[in-house]
Amino acid sequence: MTELNETHDPSLRSWVESANDEANGFPVQNLPYCVFRRAGAGDFRPGVGIGDRILDLDALAKAQPFTGDAARALAACQGPELNALMALGTAAWSALRLALSRALRQGSALRDTLEPLLVPQSEAEFAVPARIGDYTDFYISVHHATAVGRQFRPDNPLLPNYKWVPIGYHGRASSIGVQQHFPRPVGQTRPSQEGGAPAFGPCARLDYELELGVFVGTGNPLGRRIAMEEAESHVFGLTLLNDWSARDLQAWEYQPLGPFLSKNFASTISPWIVTLEALAPFRLPFQRAAGDPQPLPYLASSRNTAAGAFDIRLQVSLSTGRSREQGAPAATLSRSNFRHAYWTVAQLLAHHTVNGCNLQPGDLLGTGTLSGPDVSEAGSLLELTQGGKAPLSLPWGESRTFLEDGDEVTLSAECVKPNYPRLSFGASVGRVLPALT
Repeated sequence: MTELNETHDPSLRSWVESANDEANGFPVQNLPYCVFRRAGAGDFRPGVGIGDRILDLDALAKAQPFTGDAARALAACQGPELNALMALGTAAWSALRLALSRALRQGSALRDTLEPLLVPQSEAEFAVPARIGDYTDFYISVHHATAVGRQFRPDNPLLPNYKWVPIGYHGRASSIGVQQHFPRPVGQTRPSQEGGAPAFGPCARLDYELELGVFVGTGNPLGRRIAMEEAESHVFGLTLLNDWSARDLQAWEYQPLGPFLSKNFASTISPWIVTLEALAPFRLPFQRAAGDPQPLPYLASSRNTAAGAFDIRLQVSLSTGRSREQGAPAATLSRSNFRHAYWTVAQLLAHHTVNGCNLQPGDLLGTGTLSGPDVSEAGSLLELTQGGKAPLSLPWGESRTFLEDGDEVTLSAECVKPNYPRLSFGASVGRVLPALT
């Protein structure tokens, strides 16, 4: 578990002036990673965000400004993905963060070396930041599980295993992207009468899911589990994740083996990965409600209890074709917080590998929908509209039960506390296009 160090000093300022603007969210205390290129030009390469700029790490690696572990880590930041850096482990990640922090601070002797390597974010296009070999989506919000379960099982919304085991399913890595515009999925839906034939056509109950994604750093050999005490050392960082869901397809297909075509058509992440080290000032104790079962020993540790949760504020916004034509700002649909999650990042890795499953650098774990205890903190339309029974009214005169063609959903996240710079996760942005015919 990362301790506070000099990179977290709230008084640090950067010679990149935009990084010192509280509204920007990419101060020198953040330094999130991405993979980018100048729009339409050159190869994709790793970068780090500072203010409204991106530092080209591939170009910086060729200048060889660092030594030791930092130099080794920077050398891994070449090519079209971050997997090589992710594989190096916490010592290398921390060394590179410290070297970058010092190089980007006011008064740095390396300013003349780094300044020509800055690219405006407004002139960049982004790629998925890692080669994602495998993707597992969990279900760690007890508030989401209860709200959804209540729609189908009013008297017993949670299944008996929920408070004992982190529930998850294996998803589709190939359809994960950044800034996605994707066609409405089509498929089978439940027959209108018992024993009848299912219908086939475009999804009518398309939904978003407000999630965080956990990027695995160093992996584990097949057959060797990751213990709770070391689990976070295998985590490179967190990103925003929208795991779009076709609710009507899901209702027909999910028994007995779980989600399939209702989930694998698109999953949209933010281009940015915020490291666990950057999030150290925003840790919280991990607590269970009184009367709930405590985690089994393999899912428990004193460190996790003391500081295994994170205070990350989450938000969902929606624009439509009509709102964009009118120039109306996107409507905020809900706000939530990662601190409400029933399981922690460390527990997800410990559980995923307890049977000997091997994780690899770049693998992605989704948290599942991160709803809070209040209805205004719901992380999906399924909850906000009570399964389509209570339409949402939008400020420009439209209403929604589920998503329509042209709708654009933006997920955002930030960490905020008194006397500390605001940290942003950027945004996960996706737009629904008409179904393919």
